[in-house]
Amino acid sequence: MKKHIVVIGLLSLLLTGCVTTTDQPRRQTNPTEARDAYIQLGLGYLQKGETERAKGPLQEALKLDARSEAAHVALALVFQQEGEAKSAEQHFRSALVSAPGNPRILNNYGAFLMEQKRYSEALGYFQKASEDTFYQERSRVFENLGLAYRRLDRDEEAKSSFERALRLNSRQPMALLELARIEFDSENYVPAWSYYRAFTQLSAQNAASLWLGVQLARRFSDHDRAASYALQLRRLYPATPEAKALAASESS
Repeated sequence: MKKHIVVIGLLSLLLTGCVTTTDQPRRQTNPTEARDAYIQLGLGYLQKGETERAKGPLQEALKLDARSEAAHVALALVFQQEGEAKSAEQHFRSALVSAPGNPRILNNYGAFLMEQKRYSEALGYFQKASEDTFYQERSRVFENLGLAYRRLDRDEEAKSSFERALRLNSRQPMALLELARIEFDSENYVPAWSYYRAFTQLSAQNAASLWLGVQLARRFSDHDRAASYALQLRRLYPATPEAKALAASESS
């Protein structure tokens, strides 16, 4: 069952100001302004998916300021998108040397580690990121923390993390869906159904969520809703394991 890690600020600005993708940033007499302009140019290319073009200006930014965490994070995201894990990790670590307590960097590095299936390591970075009580995206960090616990089969701690995420922001569909799964697996169908219904008000469905919806609706004899979810699953995701499980359940 695939779970999506929240990468905070992947395509948002790491600095204030507008993103530009002109061939060269406006000439700056101040080295700090020049560095920032190069970073914005690199981010602009990254937003457009032009990772090869993003590298040049970001390297120029590092020539002006080798310790710039913003430039290192941007390059880490570039290399992560290209599948260059070793280079991505080097730049994440360089960013953390310059800004060891930055929760955005900690979260994004944790997300990278989750991609590499290094769940125990990721957990530590999410935990550290969650300690910043003034961080505006803290609820999303707790979502990621819950996902890391789930990968490590620590469901009670996962449940606590997802509940914490919802206390910070009740409109977190991933946390709602994961709590629905945890409760369903524990045969606590009433809270599972409640969490699931809340999830459907906030998010589009995928194969896994539709199959969970079918099973929950059947538990509560909501035949119309179960049929609707089943129809969507068959039509939209016919080749998935969930669609095969649905077919098996209907033939048994």
